[in-house]
Amino acid sequence: MQTTRRDLGKLAVAAGAATLLTPNIARAATPKLVVVGGGPGGATVAKYVARDSKGAVDVTLVEQNPLHTTCFFSNVYLGDEFAFDDLSHGFDNLQNKYGVNMVYARASKVETGKVTLADGTELQADAVVVAPGIDFKFDLYDGYDEGVAATRIPHAYKAGPQTQLLKKQIMAMEDGGTVIICPPPNPFRCPPGPYERASMIAKILKRDKPKSKILILDAKDKHSKQALFQEAWERFYPGMIEWVPGEFTGNGIASVDAKNMSVTTNEGEEFEGNVINMIPAQTAGRIAVDSGLTGDGDWAAIDPVTFESKLVKGVHVLGDACANGAMPKSGFSANSQAKVVANAARAALTGSKAFPPRFRNTCWSLVAEEHGVKVGADYKAGAEKVEATEKFISKTEEDDATRAATASEGFGWYDAITKDIWG
Repeated sequence: MQTTRRDLGKLAVAAGAATLLTPNIARAATPKLVVVGGGPGGATVAKYVARDSKGAVDVTLVEQNPLHTTCFFSNVYLGDEFAFDDLSHGFDNLQNKYGVNMVYARASKVETGKVTLADGTELQADAVVVAPGIDFKFDLYDGYDEGVAATRIPHAYKAGPQTQLLKKQIMAMEDGGTVIICPPPNPFRCPPGPYERASMIAKILKRDKPKSKILILDAKDKHSKQALFQEAWERFYPGMIEWVPGEFTGNGIASVDAKNMSVTTNEGEEFEGNVINMIPAQTAGRIAVDSGLTGDGDWAAIDPVTFESKLVKGVHVLGDACANGAMPKSGFSANSQAKVVANAARAALTGSKAFPPRFRNTCWSLVAEEHGVKVGADYKAGAEKVEATEKFISKTEEDDATRAATASEGFGWYDAITKDIWG
């Protein structure tokens, strides 16, 4: 049964404060802000600057797709707690309600004062913000590429058709089959994600295919919320989920065989599965790499106060693509960072007041029906990187009422944050 849990309540999403950006301001005309990427980071910046500047800033959002499908809570779709449409959000409100100029196109390069589209069109800008999310390092794995991921062995770590494919494969698998999940090395989008995914797949298997197994071949020796997940697995899915740490895989996967539905670890051991969810190592979104924002590394180095690139002046990188310091790569983090950047951009472009930056992140994971756990922290901008100030995490052995309240809180947060971003 698929159910939409949007009626479970709403949480207030705290707005971050901001500090000064360094735009290239054309004082003779309305200043222009161009934002690349319509996910939680980019859409939030565009909405907040357009809304709060009240027409004093011309805001353009460049996004390839008319709908954004959230990666966060896509595991909940796999667990039959969301319909797929619950994950998809359009940009009509940003355009019609807040006056954001929508450009549905692929951006090929960002640089100081300019964004170039794939067709060669150049968008001039007094300030540029890029939030391109993640891309994948397919070249690390023999036999695995974008084609294999799209048709046979999905990573489903950019939510959309691959998420639907993964669910279809799970539902079609015969009872007694094996689902293999291969989590990537750090750092990567949503650190608890692969383990929540295992929980939600186990929820479906327990209901429909109770003889089946899940094998997690990890690249790491420990993972986010590990004690909480393992406690839940022992209680709700005893004997169904086996986690193999990086010590025994040689820190991950070496090759993928789509024809024989198998993966081989760096230790040389081959595992066959009826369904394989191979999640590759990750890097900043392609435009960040192509624009020189990552240098010789995988992530864009930024100033922790302004989120301005340390390599390309006047371009600000936020969300999953940046190397900010302590904040994890998550939808909540991107939204929090975006409010800081939006306030700073509006202040710098209009001469209005800016505020010191503050950040927050919380990540909820559903491990069984009405059974949730969470982790999070408050952050500040340090001298060289974003630093955590206060941390929190669910405790093991919490009672069922607390776990149910945490699950409800997570669903309420999803409803609140998606309205905050695209509503």
